[in-house]
Parts: sequence; structure tokens; C-alpha cells
Amino acid sequence: MAYLEEAIIEGCKREEPAFQELLYKKYASRMMAVCTRYAKTRFEAEDVFHDAFVKVFKNIQTYQSGSFEGWMKRIFVNTAINNYRKNLKHYGHDEFGEVHDFSPETDSVISGITTQELLDIVNQLPEGYRLVFNMFAVEGYTHKEIGELLGIAEGTSKSQLAKAKQMLKKLLSTYSLPQYAN
Repeated sequence: MAYLEEAIIEGCKREEPAFQELLYKKYASRMMAVCTRYAKTRFEAEDVFHDAFVKVFKNIQTYQSGSFEGWMKRIFVNTAINNYRKNLKHYGHDEFGEVHDFSPETDSVISGITTQELLDIVNQLPEGYRLVFNMFAVEGYTHKEIGELLGIAEGTSKSQLAKAKQMLKKLLSTYSLPQYAN
């Protein structure tokens, strides 16, 4: 039996397990995809996923109106960012260097691969690059917002994005597509 989203949300606000299960089932795959984009491993993504769902259920009383999925997604992204900050000492850091932009050829390469293949390539980026790339290119955050959320300068966000794009270009050029290999 399908429930309207509003009924599910109200049931969750009353802390009714049946409605919490419906909410979980409705959004689990989409929210796990968010976690996977930000985590270094599947295990880490699962930890972020579970932490974020706990926060959703704990804070659902604060949801009032607008896009519920957008409200949830923000919790998942923020939980992933907090996880990144907590584990920052475990991640490698790269020096800033020369920056290049995507070329039209790269867009052609991207259109020739599956979404899963692209996610696998993005997951090869160093943690900081991947985090900024996902926040900017996938989630739609501005560099100013990224800087505030990650505690970095706006210019650092821009540089990290440019370096991520350059690295993605290199990764894509070696992706068994002879017309783009150098």
C-alpha cells in the first residue's frame, strides 16, 4: 500500500516504526548514492548513511515544508562532510599546482560511459578533490558555501575543483578510449 509522502512524514514525526520503515525504503537507495559519492569506501558510506538516517528521524520534527527530499539530502551531505572532517587526518593531501579546464573532448568521453563507470572514476579522485567536485558539480553548492561548510577559502574550493577536473580528464583519457589516449 502506497502512502502519500505527507502521511509518511507525519507518521515519522509520531515516531511510528511502520512509517519510519516506509520512509527508509522510499529514500534509501537515493541517499546511499549520496553517501557513496562522498565516502572513501563502501563501509564508510554505510556508516555515513546510517548516521544520517538517525539524524533524519531525530530531527524530522524540524521539517516544515518544501522539498522533503532536498531537506533529507542536505542532512546526508552535511553528515558526509562532518565524517570527512572527522577523518581528515587519515586522508592524503595534495599540493596545489597547475590548473587546467575540461575540454570538449572530455564531454564526449563522459557521454560514452555508464553512470556507474563515471562514479567509479570520480571515486578515484583524492578525498578533497572528490568532496569539492561532488558538492559543486553534483549537489550545486557555490564555492562560497563549500568554503564555509569545509572551513576552507573560497579560492581553495575553486582550485580543488579545477584540479579535480584536470585529474578526471587524465583518468578519462586512460579509460580504454583510444581516440582520447595520448
